[in-house]
Amino acid sequence: MSSDTLVSYPAGSTSSRGTVLATVALEQGLGVVLDRTAFHPVDAGWPDQPADRGTLAGHPVLDAVVGATDGGEIFVGRDIPVRKGTEGWSFVVVHVLAADAPVNVGDDVDVTVDEGYRNGLSAGHTACHLASLALDAALADAWTKEIGGDALGNPDFESNACQSSRIHEHGSVDVYRVGKSLRKKGFDVAALDDLDGVAARANAHLAEWVASDAGIRIDRDGEGLGDRRNWVCELPGGDAVIPCGGTHLTSLGDLGPVTVAFERAEVEGGVEITMHTTAA
Repeated sequence: MSSDTLVSYPAGSTSSRGTVLATVALEQGLGVVLDRTAFHPVDAGWPDQPADRGTLAGHPVLDAVVGATDGGEIFVGRDIPVRKGTEGWSFVVVHVLAADAPVNVGDDVDVTVDEGYRNGLSAGHTACHLASLALDAALADAWTKEIGGDALGNPDFESNACQSSRIHEHGSVDVYRVGKSLRKKGFDVAALDDLDGVAARANAHLAEWVASDAGIRIDRDGEGLGDRRNWVCELPGGDAVIPCGGTHLTSLGDLGPVTVAFERAEVEGGVEITMHTTAA
């Protein structure tokens, strides 16, 4: 394999036909690498969006994960020793089938993605991005020092505080931590004392944006799995551009109402905030 897997899921594809380039025995089953696929894999480096569900050559795909190879061994998930873009390495989608699935190198196979599950995850991921922007806007006055801006120019609480993000169908769960380092950057933790007020301000932004029916697209440098991709949402105040490798809806009008709610917990050295985002 001398190039990345060509992926069509950024354009919304839920079916594809490809040639089997390699197979690899994994603990969880048979790993199958195609030259091209519509299947979205989970990335161990930032596993926010789960893998698609569906079939390959009529066989259930048990999982789909990002892999990498230098032309020899195929490394999968957290065993990948290099970053995307490393010279001499190809990044591939590894479809995991049952260990005894009769799929061989050279076979031409069809891939079919579960459209309902994909749409649910796409809604959840789109809502997640929108909610992060709304949270930044809701906390914009909580900073006493200049800090880098988000995709809309507001102080970027999201990227400075986010510990984890998990997409699910029609929503997401994001965990933020505010400790000594963020306070040094100028964030006033007292702004989190009134989480109902933060939610009200964020939800007002969300309602306005969803009502705009703004268009969404994925801009990408190429069709390879390792090529850079950006989520672009054409909001009334200007385009919001966020680097992203996931799947999305094509307009905010397809989301329905989006709301956020928060939980707060005192943790060693700071405060942990969990944001639950729901897209109806």
